[in-house]
Amino acid sequence: MKPTVNNLDINSIPGLSEAEAIQRLKLEGYNELPSSKRRNVFAIALEVVREPMFLLLIAGGVIYLLLGDIREAVMLLSFVVVVMGITLYQERKTERALEALRDLSSPRALVIRDKTQKRISGREVVRDDIIVLAEGDRVPADAALISCTNFSVDESLLTGESVPVLKTFCDGMKEMGRPGGDNIPFIFSGTLVVQGYGIARVKATGINTELGKIGKALQEIEPEETLLQKETGKLVRNLAVWGLSLCGLVVIIYGATRDNWLNGFLAGITLAMAMLPEEFPVVLTVFLALGAWRISQKRVLTRRVGAVETIGSASVLCVDKTGTLTLNKMTVTKIFASGKFCDVDNEHNAIPEDFHEVVEFGILASQMKPFDPMEKALSEIGKQALSETEHLHENWTLVQEYPLSQNLLAMSRVWKSPDNMNYVIAAKGAPEAIADICHLSKEQLQGLSEKINSMAKEGLRIIGVAKAEFKQTDLPGEQHDFKFKFLGLIGLVDPVRPGVAEAIRECYAAGIRVVMITGDYPVTAQNIAKQIGLKQTDGIITGTELEKMDTSELQERIKTINIFARVVPEQKLHIVNAFKANGEVVAMTGDGVNDAAALKSAHIGIAMGERGTDVAREASSIVLLDDDFSSIVKAIRMGRRIFDNLKKAMTYILAIHVPIAGMSLLPVLFNWPLVLLPFHIVFLELIIDPACSIVFEAEPEEDHIMEKPPRNLQEPLFSKRNITYSLLQGLSVLVIVLAVFIAAMYRGQGELDARTLSFTTLIIANIGLILTNRSRSRTILSTLRSPNAALWWVIAGAIFFLCMVLYIPVLRDMFHFSNLHPIDLAISLVAGIISIIWFEGFKIINRQRKIRFV
Repeated sequence: MKPTVNNLDINSIPGLSEAEAIQRLKLEGYNELPSSKRRNVFAIALEVVREPMFLLLIAGGVIYLLLGDIREAVMLLSFVVVVMGITLYQERKTERALEALRDLSSPRALVIRDKTQKRISGREVVRDDIIVLAEGDRVPADAALISCTNFSVDESLLTGESVPVLKTFCDGMKEMGRPGGDNIPFIFSGTLVVQGYGIARVKATGINTELGKIGKALQEIEPEETLLQKETGKLVRNLAVWGLSLCGLVVIIYGATRDNWLNGFLAGITLAMAMLPEEFPVVLTVFLALGAWRISQKRVLTRRVGAVETIGSASVLCVDKTGTLTLNKMTVTKIFASGKFCDVDNEHNAIPEDFHEVVEFGILASQMKPFDPMEKALSEIGKQALSETEHLHENWTLVQEYPLSQNLLAMSRVWKSPDNMNYVIAAKGAPEAIADICHLSKEQLQGLSEKINSMAKEGLRIIGVAKAEFKQTDLPGEQHDFKFKFLGLIGLVDPVRPGVAEAIRECYAAGIRVVMITGDYPVTAQNIAKQIGLKQTDGIITGTELEKMDTSELQERIKTINIFARVVPEQKLHIVNAFKANGEVVAMTGDGVNDAAALKSAHIGIAMGERGTDVAREASSIVLLDDDFSSIVKAIRMGRRIFDNLKKAMTYILAIHVPIAGMSLLPVLFNWPLVLLPFHIVFLELIIDPACSIVFEAEPEEDHIMEKPPRNLQEPLFSKRNITYSLLQGLSVLVIVLAVFIAAMYRGQGELDARTLSFTTLIIANIGLILTNRSRSRTILSTLRSPNAALWWVIAGAIFFLCMVLYIPVLRDMFHFSNLHPIDLAISLVAGIISIIWFEGFKIINRQRKIRFV
């Protein structure tokens, strides 16, 4: 049989060659709309110039010029270039990660090139490409249909008309028309296929499409802030208000008590720089963007930034069986026909004559060049066992197709042979649907049910097959109008994916409940559950039982049920909502058009990247690029690592700003010499910025990260416990640094010695805070064995530049430092270690008590 759609032989379409496609891509550009979200280096630099820290540096430099301190002014303004360079690096790294994700998230398109069907990124579609479309696909470009079957498209995006329009086909050479109206052969970029199959020739791409002509109205909408972004924004605003208030107070106190208003403004700027929480939003942006990029390396694409912070909180994982827990690579292993079973030997390709007809009509009811794994298995067994028989019909013509519907899970295809005036109809589908259209008696249904259960207990996926003949020329409107004869059952095995059992054990250890949702029979689902180690606590709920339950009953039953069988996609939404009502954080997988509502409703909607429809992908927050369950668990692990490291970074930022702010404020209040000046703050920021945004982001996961229960989704990043912990760390450093400063002053070492000793102690304590915050359970000595290349670059850089400003005379004078002797360095080193050693002891005590601080 030739694979055809409306008499068009797909194999006869050569399509463009790869060379032609590449050439057109160079000439006409990618098939995409201009995005306002992509920023070049100059746009990022302009944003940096507007940052408060940048403006404070400029203001400090201007004040030094007014005071006549040209050297200090030049140094401070030169720091502007350094700060801009670091910020540009961070922003470009984030932007590159986002661009990589945008490329990954481009819709996919099935094209014919060099006589071969291949799936490519939608942005790579070019004019005159041949595209193949099916239900649930998003049309990638404006095109003319050259063949179609029952093809309907939702064009509401362009026309506002909510009712799908029926399409016809032409020779593909007509000029493009306008959207709207039935029985026209044109389809348009961005519209959605809601029914049927079609083949089309691309006429326009990118900005030349109808969608492209709409222009700015379809530019990306500014995304809503995530919970973390809102929480961080609130903290930043609060700290900014406090900082500005204290800054004003410092200016007034300094100017009034010392009668030097310019230096007062300099002290105020120093305190503002010390308290300005500019790292918080930067760190959050870097972590979420790079986190999404890191998760994509696990073959999981995060389409929405909020999913990065949510996925680690998942407490219930609802997954499809077929293709997610299993390989979705089916093989026919058992056939029932003529009242008896046949075990298929796939090595010797032998099937008794009594079973040929059921295979024959199973193939006739399938696509001739199938993509569905079940139809591929039927085609394969046909080639192997029927190749030298009269049961394969390469010269038959497809007349009409009756697709699956929500009410009838069966499909039929009407064929006509060259030497026969009658139509032959082949049907396949769910056994109960095939039994329905065959109008079997109760006795026949009971006997069939026994055979189905027998096959299902072996873990087989089962389809029924039927045939009919029709003599009239006008075909009926639905499948029930044919007089079908039941032929038999075909059982297919779909092997469990490698690694699924181990991934499920990991989920259980992490406190994550795994729930299987399948359209297969209960005994089939139980067989698979047993293979993968899925807990079967309190039986199974079937789709029929689900229909009869009210909301409260479902919420109660769902607490102990881990398997849902014979479920239709529409019922997934009820399952998701029941879990959510019980306070669970739900992750739900789906691939079809009808899964979109459930994916949208779940906290984490997970669409299939290989076999999923565009509708499902657009409704989801995450796309599984390889459709593998193990990848979901890897993404959850990565999500937990990202949030854990984010907490460490935020804790460090808050802790280090306490001694910096304290040493900027206290000398003003107690009429001491100023310890920190603007360039000292900038020096500290050169350590803080890369530490919080690069070192902690690259930190490996904790050993027991998947042995903790899921994080409460409402748990704030800055909980009272975390804030208290940060303040204690910061205050301990402040007390030690302040003690060093006071001791140096009272020993008569002078202002320069006191400043040098306290600043050196602060740098060492800063490095200590970075090291101790790498883990909340392991000591510094233990974490040193964990690889983190960025950490050593930051520490080496801090020590190198500290040595430069201490021992190069020009720099030492500019920083208002004195020459430190070995004993002074030892004092600073010991003091810096003491400032953070208490937390190391706290970790050891907790570990001995077997209490993990989280």
